[in-house]
Amino acid sequence: MKTVANPSQRLRLGFVGGGLESSIGATHRYAAQLDGHFELVAGVFARDPARNRAAAQAYGVAPERVYPDFQRMAVAEAARADGVQAVAIMAPNAVHVPASLAFLDQGIDVICDKPLASSLAQAQQLLERARKGPALHLLTHNYSGYPLVREARELIARGAIGEVRLVQVEHASAFGTHPLEQQGVKALAWRTDPAQAGASSVLADVGVHAHQLLRFVTGQEVSEVSAELSTLVPGRQSDDNAHVKLRLQNGARGMLWASFVAAGHRHGLQLRVFGSTGSLYWHQEEPDRLELRHQDQPHQILRRGEAWLSESARLSTRIKAGQPEGLLEAFANIYSEAAERIMARREHRAPSAQSLLCPTAEDGVRGMRFIDACVRSDAADGRWTQA
Repeated sequence: MKTVANPSQRLRLGFVGGGLESSIGATHRYAAQLDGHFELVAGVFARDPARNRAAAQAYGVAPERVYPDFQRMAVAEAARADGVQAVAIMAPNAVHVPASLAFLDQGIDVICDKPLASSLAQAQQLLERARKGPALHLLTHNYSGYPLVREARELIARGAIGEVRLVQVEHASAFGTHPLEQQGVKALAWRTDPAQAGASSVLADVGVHAHQLLRFVTGQEVSEVSAELSTLVPGRQSDDNAHVKLRLQNGARGMLWASFVAAGHRHGLQLRVFGSTGSLYWHQEEPDRLELRHQDQPHQILRRGEAWLSESARLSTRIKAGQPEGLLEAFANIYSEAAERIMARREHRAPSAQSLLCPTAEDGVRGMRFIDACVRSDAADGRWTQA
């Protein structure tokens, strides 16, 4: 990853969430440290004091920098000469806004997991605060960090498939096929609790990833939605499946499918974009492969690491072609670009062009507008609703 102007500089990082039992916490930790731009020095890793201390010990965090809550952490770290310069938030959705505000108010840059908030009103409140600065608010929509996702974006921007006409995107997994939240599985318990996840569980957890991937690759915004949100597992408090018809700003049409209950699927994230002269297909479980299909020419299979790919794709690559890369590297691209943005702010200089690909609170609000529109559309029996 060749994004950061001063690759030898390391930023002091704190965590909110990411304890030993958190799978996404491990992903954040590995991704943040892969390129050597961050050092984890403080955090509140779990609500339970014993688990909080255990995580800190495992991560090499000094006992005096383990905090019982994010409020005290923000104040204490801001007062230290060696306090955190950035904080990564990977707690349940309802924590994202209050934790973000606590650190922004102390001038500490924020790297937050998606979704931005548990409601549109909260997201807009956070965006208003983030715009005031000076600290940045960045978002880990990690799938936009894959090299061939960035190649697809470049191909569409330069007209390789003509004008975008149709888009199909889905993030349909099977991890909620059984009601494991009723057996105390925490990862599903909070995700299927509307008080913690928000008005649409499935859209907040996986739908916003699909929505952001569509926006990032096509350069188009969703203007209207017609949505059906369903609860297919008996006894579940929240929705677990969403079918959403889309109208894009350029007049193109699309379909988004988000699901927890696609039995037999694994991760299930894939994107198809059809233009006036060709199409693109990318599947996250084969991330080093991008299909470029022409209407009147031979089809092409593009592979990560090849010299003829765009600069954006090449800058997002670490190892040579033929050696696979995956989720951690894509996630690390987001962290490295966040590091460049944060360093540039602190050094009073312009950030690199590549680092501007890192999602921000602006992207988070667009995701929350999408969720809000889908919820309103579903309540109106699928009526077309402005997004």
